[in-house]
Amino acid sequence: MTMSTTTASVEAPGGASGETTPSDVPPAGSSLLSYVLRKLGGAAVSLLMVIALGYFAFKLLPGDPVTKMARTRQMTPEQMEAMREEFGLNDPWYIQFLDYLKGVFTGDFGTSYVYSRPVSELIAEFFWPTIVLTGTAALLAIALGLWMGQRAAWQRNSWFDRIATGSSLVLWSVPTFWLGLLLLMVFGGTLHWFPTGGMVSSGAEPWTFGYVLDLAHHLVLPVVTMVAVVYAQYLLVMRASLLEEMTSDYLTTARAKGLNEDGVRLRHAVPNALLPTVTLVFMHIGGLIAGAVTVETIYSWPGLGKLTFEALAGPDLPLLQGTFVVFSAIIIVMNFLADLVYRVLDPRVRRA
Repeated sequence: MTMSTTTASVEAPGGASGETTPSDVPPAGSSLLSYVLRKLGGAAVSLLMVIALGYFAFKLLPGDPVTKMARTRQMTPEQMEAMREEFGLNDPWYIQFLDYLKGVFTGDFGTSYVYSRPVSELIAEFFWPTIVLTGTAALLAIALGLWMGQRAAWQRNSWFDRIATGSSLVLWSVPTFWLGLLLLMVFGGTLHWFPTGGMVSSGAEPWTFGYVLDLAHHLVLPVVTMVAVVYAQYLLVMRASLLEEMTSDYLTTARAKGLNEDGVRLRHAVPNALLPTVTLVFMHIGGLIAGAVTVETIYSWPGLGKLTFEALAGPDLPLLQGTFVVFSAIIIVMNFLADLVYRVLDPRVRRA
């Protein structure tokens, strides 16, 4: 008798059938707890490697921070040597590395060379403006990309499909700094429709209605810049996923039961097509926050991106290392959440 190896057919989210592969299915007896622990362990190892890499990478930056600071101040050689001693720059590299690790795990990243303030305090102060900017941009990019992607797929080869995919690809290929400068010059410098920098106008009373309106006014240009170069990813993935689902038999069955096209699309096709898109969303949110350096610098937005850019000019090593760890931790956490969401949405991953 000839024995053949078959691939198990399982039900995909929403009722579609799919095929499993050995990499899709966890080993027998696995549970949610063991799955979470494995992913959590991988995230912890990744974070440790990033922490070590960040330390040595920034140590390779050219230039002596004390010498650069001495150019803007009247400092004697004795004062410069005292500053190096204060910053611990005269210690052996392994002593500096151990102090750095101790500070990371205790939340103490040292004192900024440029600001002369604790790095943790600076990160806490500049963190929320970055969350406001990138959070708004992420929500708009996700909503716009998913809506346009599913409409483009359902109306494939129509004028809407061609315009949506074509314009998104053009914007995706445009460098962020170039688009930001263009919008800044046209709508900020020439037409004066929007502010050219900052988060709020000076003198605005915090958390009043006028303050919120002023904040929204300042958000327009940086958010448009970030959304324009990001939403194409969600659009194209959603479109491709939905096109694959549109040939499935379960959609024919739904139509045979009397559902109209909108019902078939929204109740059956779109939920199944969301799986790869939702995973992409979680994986790119962390990258969106870390990628805010360019936009925040162009629009003088007081966030972690602008803070990182200013630290590079120092070089302000403690500040650079602190922001690098924060950005890396956000990306790793988002990837960890993406793994958890993937398991919840796809029964093939959680099948034991």
